[in-house]
Amino acid sequence: MSLRSHFVTGRARFGLSPADLIERVVRAAGRGVDIVQVREHDLDDRSLVVLVEQIVVAVNGTATRVLVNDRADVAIAAGAHGVHLRGDSPPASRVRAILPPGFLLGRSVHSFDGIDAAAADGACDYLMFGTVFPSAGKPPGHPVAGLEGLREACRRSPLPVIAIGGIDETRIADIERAGAAGFAAIAMFM
Repeated sequence: MSLRSHFVTGRARFGLSPADLIERVVRAAGRGVDIVQVREHDLDDRSLVVLVEQIVVAVNGTATRVLVNDRADVAIAAGAHGVHLRGDSPPASRVRAILPPGFLLGRSVHSFDGIDAAAADGACDYLMFGTVFPSAGKPPGHPVAGLEGLREACRRSPLPVIAIGGIDETRIADIERAGAAGFAAIAMFM
């Protein structure tokens, strides 16, 4: 099994310009990253559309697909390949109703109840489960599921599960053994 890789962007956390971020996206796409999930909360709508358009152009000719975090409108306007919903976003079935055919749709889940609800809704292509390990992007003491939690999430979910939270190269084999379809990371790609 080959795990799917999701590069979740976060340029502000690393003090990067949009051009620096695009450089990292190009490098990741060249190394075979499957998904670039654009998560840039600090940008206004227009700047976000422009950045996503530039990222879509930058990965053209590769197998990498571009998703926009929680902004179906921006994903559609910028020509992205899909959208990734937060755990507290509207039901995926409502979002799916406005998406073009073939758009990829995922959702973050943080509990087994979240997995059950997303599966019952029936509109997601995958679920992103975490936080699996302690992460520099989360405050100290933030709850973590660990490998046992990930294993149970994978067992419970009828959808592919992508692990997120504290992921680095040393944890990939454990994630795969737990049954995850892939992993998502920020720092590992930044």
